[in-house]
Amino acid sequence: MKVVEQFFLAHLPTPLELMSRLTDVVDGPELWIKRDDLTGLATGGNKTRKLELLLCDALDLGSDVVLTVGAVQSNHCRQTAAAAARAALDCVLVLRGHEPPRSQWTGNLLLDDLLGARIWWAGDQDPLVTLEAAAEAERTAGRRPYVIPYGGSNPTGAAAYALAFEELWGQMLAVGVYFDRIVFASSSGGTQAGLVVGAKGCFYDGQVVGISVDKPAECLRETILALLPPTAAHLDLDLTFSLEDVTVDDHYLGGGYAVVTAAEREAVRLLARTEGILLDPVYTAKAMVGLLDGVRQGEIGADETVLFWHTGGVPALFAYAEALLQGP
Repeated sequence: MKVVEQFFLAHLPTPLELMSRLTDVVDGPELWIKRDDLTGLATGGNKTRKLELLLCDALDLGSDVVLTVGAVQSNHCRQTAAAAARAALDCVLVLRGHEPPRSQWTGNLLLDDLLGARIWWAGDQDPLVTLEAAAEAERTAGRRPYVIPYGGSNPTGAAAYALAFEELWGQMLAVGVYFDRIVFASSSGGTQAGLVVGAKGCFYDGQVVGISVDKPAECLRETILALLPPTAAHLDLDLTFSLEDVTVDDHYLGGGYAVVTAAEREAVRLLARTEGILLDPVYTAKAMVGLLDGVRQGEIGADETVLFWHTGGVPALFAYAEALLQGP
């Protein structure tokens, strides 16, 4: 792959670990985890890899303020604010909905404030419209804004996960393990697009399975398919893609985006109480629900070796304490 210049933010490579207790409890396939919750930037997460490339681009272009958009408890926004602080850039975050009372500023929203981000609330407006208005306000003030899309999911950001797959490939060879499938949370599409590009570039023939946390499979698949060619081109990879390259499972949307159900609560508690590893209720818990259900339904065979790619999000746990404490 093409060598991509980076503004270094992440602690890499992230650990690859066998989840031996969880494997015993589910009495199924051998389960491993890739710890991108440990990338290190303001509690870590998958966006840190993307932001290394995106912030490098922003600095190369001479930008002095970074803008992006997300939900109130956006992990991407929190990591963008942290990355901007490291790069000595200002940061503007456009968040969906209306500003909550200060007493409810917890989880990622609290960290956004501590990291120095300026926040625009979209209210009842389309957040992307508000994002453009915020960028125009920065231009009018004489600044040079750099706008990052939802989740950092453009070819530059997605390329980071092609490089991440290359990192994983090296770990697999070093450890002597081969994964029949790789399971992770998929939302804005950039992480999955990058992993698909990296998998094809490394001639991996297992399954790359994105568990959708908010979109119907067809919609998310189209987003990912559109990202694949420009992501490969960004890395000077001559690859072709088809619909079969993109596996999206949307059976675990539950109550909808950021709605915590009994399934997410069980997944969070199970991993915490077997491996001492924390999932977030919005993204990684839904992905773990999908993995566990696949094992229990026999769709994932007991003879398989499966990787769960942890994409981070731990600060959101504190914003969903009431929902997580329901039930046994």
